[in-house]
Amino acid sequence: MTSFSGLGPSFGSFGFLQSTAWRAALALAVVFVMLTLTGWTAIRGHQDDANPLATAETDWRHATFRGDRLPDPDAAPNRLRAFFASLDRAGRRELADRYPLVVGNMNGAPVELRYRANHTALDQARAIEERRSTDRRLTPVGRQDAGRLMHRFESMAAKGRQILAFDPAGGGRAAEVFGDLDTARRVSVVVPGVDTNLTNFERTTRATSAPVGMADALYGAERAARPGARTAVIAWADYTAPAGLGVEAATGQLAQAGAVRLRALTRALPSADSVALFCHSYGSVVCGLAARDLPSNVRDIAVAGSPGMRAANKTALDTRARLWAMRDSDDWIQDVPYLEVGGLGHGPDPVDPAFGSRLLSAAGADGHAGYFTPGTESLRNFAKIGVGALSDVRCAADDAGCDAGLT
Repeated sequence: MTSFSGLGPSFGSFGFLQSTAWRAALALAVVFVMLTLTGWTAIRGHQDDANPLATAETDWRHATFRGDRLPDPDAAPNRLRAFFASLDRAGRRELADRYPLVVGNMNGAPVELRYRANHTALDQARAIEERRSTDRRLTPVGRQDAGRLMHRFESMAAKGRQILAFDPAGGGRAAEVFGDLDTARRVSVVVPGVDTNLTNFERTTRATSAPVGMADALYGAERAARPGARTAVIAWADYTAPAGLGVEAATGQLAQAGAVRLRALTRALPSADSVALFCHSYGSVVCGLAARDLPSNVRDIAVAGSPGMRAANKTALDTRARLWAMRDSDDWIQDVPYLEVGGLGHGPDPVDPAFGSRLLSAAGADGHAGYFTPGTESLRNFAKIGVGALSDVRCAADDAGCDAGLT
């Protein structure tokens, strides 16, 4: 228990901070104040933010195309898939060019059409940020941020990149595909953690600590593990992640919203026989909350550096998917207390043998952000799960039994 005796005689003599009741009350008061202030600053910070995707979806809902009403952009993927199949090539492209943000984020729209639409949306967003980067009405910091976003959008719109989702509002959301998603029989989805936004969707230095680098490294490792496998990997930063390790990161509100979006993605994948989720840090909270209602072709959920999955154990996740867990010995996440006061914390540690995960080796990974580094056992294990080479995974210990019953 933490001692406060060094803070002065009044604390030591009365000892009220040593009282369980007082400490609980103090913790609850702090949580209440932080939640209140966080909500207030969020409203203050975002009340004037533009939401171009929402605006475009409103326009889509009120529009007609060739004499007919357009389908709801949130309709079931099969309904939207049938709608686009009913159009000729020119019609599909016309809609993508007219409503790039809507089509680019529409589960059920043809994958190649989404890439085209998002390329257009990125070009438009880049032009906006270019103007803002020289707008003297903005502060120097505001102009600098606009310049960074301009370069990020320019990079994402480069020829050959397959952007599956793009939303520039707020911190922004995005998803990128490596491989051929239309023909892949096995699809891996990388779900990242806190501080994920458009600015750090990719990085030049420490590339594999960002979603694009993680997915790119996993795709390369899967091709090395089984060259003939028809695989694709998605860098899925298409949810609003917490900023920093504050109250948002310790609660499940953003993870719950992310879980809804993750389920929608998995239900809309065009042809995959087998889907595997690779969930890093707070991303494992998202995966844990999504697990109950994932489609049956999600066969594997692997978590790394997890703070918990909002479940008491694997049984409580209520999923048919195999559950894998790993943690590097140098990962600081193991030193974060699992605080449950005021609804904070995400539950038991998935690498605790009692949780029920199959425990994987993370040998070679360096710290919390090193699980996707090429050459590490952690990345090789992820790749083997992604391509279905389950009997070749390396367990965290010889007697862990993580490969028991797998062929």
